[in-house]
Order: sequence, then structure tokens, then C-alpha cells
Amino acid sequence: MLKGFKDFLMRGNVIDLAVAVVMGTAFTAVVASVTKGIINPLLAVLGNSNELGLGIQLVSGKPATFIAVGPIITAVIDFVMIAAVLYFVLILPMKTLKNRFGTTKAAEPTEIELLIEIRDLLAKQSADARALHNAETLARLDADLDSRK
Repeated sequence: MLKGFKDFLMRGNVIDLAVAVVMGTAFTAVVASVTKGIINPLLAVLGNSNELGLGIQLVSGKPATFIAVGPIITAVIDFVMIAAVLYFVLILPMKTLKNRFGTTKAAEPTEIELLIEIRDLLAKQSADARALHNAETLARLDADLDSRK
């Protein structure tokens, strides 16, 4: 039971996933602080002079009716930054290393290729069976001729 659990944990995919989660979590904090310190003030410049920032006030005088666009833009920027860093720092280098040093698996044959191979094997077996039958027939004819002499 423990051996199966150990094998599961030692699989490459599980370790890679754990590292990716930790790296993603750590990088999320960095991106959040960059957007809070740089992007949010830049978005506030585009907004009104009130303290609510970039957005639309539905009912004047009621702050609860303010639709904030800034946090949505910030979340999109966070996502794009995290995706870009994960791709360029983790995915692209690993793909390059795998292509350079990894073993490439032979491509799986298609159905048509398999059917052609089966057809050729059956034809060869049929030809071998005919040749064997012809050889046996010739041997019997030779034996029959020899017995008549």
C-alpha cells in the first residue's frame, strides 16, 4: 500500500505540478504587489477626482453603487503577467530541454498503416502456404514418378 503511494508521489507529473503550484503562488504575490504599487495608481489617474478610482457611479452620493473597473483591469493584467512569466520561465525552457535532450517516441501508426501491415502479412502467409502446398504436391508427384519407374 505504501509502495503504491510512494510510486504515485515519485511520478514526474506530481512533482512538476507541486513545483508549479508553489512557483505560481509565490509569483502571484509579486504580481499583486506590482499591480497594486504601479498599475492601480496609473488607473486612478484615468478615473475621476474621487477616491473610488476608475469606474462608473450609478447613483450619485451612494458609494455602494459604484462599479469599479480598475480592479477588473488589474485582475486581467495580473493574469496576463502570470501566464507570460510561467510560459517564458517554465514551459518554454522545459519544452526546449525536452526537445534537445529528451527521447522522442516513435509516432503511433494510423489505422490505415495498421490495416496495410495486416494485409501484407496475410498476403505473405497466403503466399507461404501456397508455396508449401506446391512443394508438397511436387514432392508427392516426384515420389509417385519414382515409384512408377
